[in-house]
Amino acid sequence: MAKLILNRVISSIPLLFVVSIVTFVLEAIVPGNAARSIAGTSLPPAQYEALRVKLGLNLPLWKQYELWIERLLHGSLGTSLFTNQPVVTELNSRLPVTLVLVAGVFVVCTTIGVLLGTLSSIHEGRLGKALDALSMVGLSLPNFWVALVFISIFAISLKVLPATGYTYFTQSPMEWLKGIILPIAALALAPITIIAKQTRDAMLDALGGTYIRSLRACGISERSIIWKHALKNAAIPVVTIIGVVMIVTLSATVFIEAAFVLPGLGSLAVQATEQHDLPVIEGIALYFTLITVAVNLLVDVAYGWLNPKVRVS
Repeated sequence: MAKLILNRVISSIPLLFVVSIVTFVLEAIVPGNAARSIAGTSLPPAQYEALRVKLGLNLPLWKQYELWIERLLHGSLGTSLFTNQPVVTELNSRLPVTLVLVAGVFVVCTTIGVLLGTLSSIHEGRLGKALDALSMVGLSLPNFWVALVFISIFAISLKVLPATGYTYFTQSPMEWLKGIILPIAALALAPITIIAKQTRDAMLDALGGTYIRSLRACGISERSIIWKHALKNAAIPVVTIIGVVMIVTLSATVFIEAAFVLPGLGSLAVQATEQHDLPVIEGIALYFTLITVAVNLLVDVAYGWLNPKVRVS
């Protein structure tokens, strides 16, 4: 297992460089730059050019990337072009909010999705058809639209949950919980149906196996067969789809945090993109990539726990 983890970590290093290069290129293609965002349109050309030189925007793109890599190798992501604060400080202050959303979606989706999928595999018929219909609906509804609907219903009409803002757990656990219910629900609606459908299909395959008939012939209880044996054998494709869902959820936080005005990495990404704050954009891309690598690593570890053959591969 240790060898497997080490191989996965080493193989992810090139991904970090590819993502950083693509981010630099995409930022160069987008019209505008940080100097123009800071100065506006009223600054005289000479002062505008001096600002570009001060920010290093007059350098070729490859040279800017080389300087960024040098700072990265020295353990620094640079400073924000707008706030002049270390990028690491800004990102670390917002990282917990994004992680809370992703972790909350993971708990909700895994619990409800696996439960619904398992129950629908046992009680086929109407429940299975209902799950298929819900899957289609969940996939067709954009999460930002779902967020706006939830705000309209639960925050504006019913006034039972806050529409915007974030309260830290240390300040008020109850207000913290109220503040994350709607964002997590908006993010989790589609993933729940996806995980449930995958769980149902995997469980149907597992329950149709010959070993299940052998277990029943040996007098093993149906509850034990379903929740202990069949579910474990059906877990690998379910774990795979959960990993994919978590990565997609990470990207979706950009829209959800903007909709609910949450101080996470997603809302900071929107702000930095509007301002052309390249060091912050690069830092966010790096953090998102590291989280993605961590999710994939956890999926590999889960594979090794579920299937001992994977541990030696």
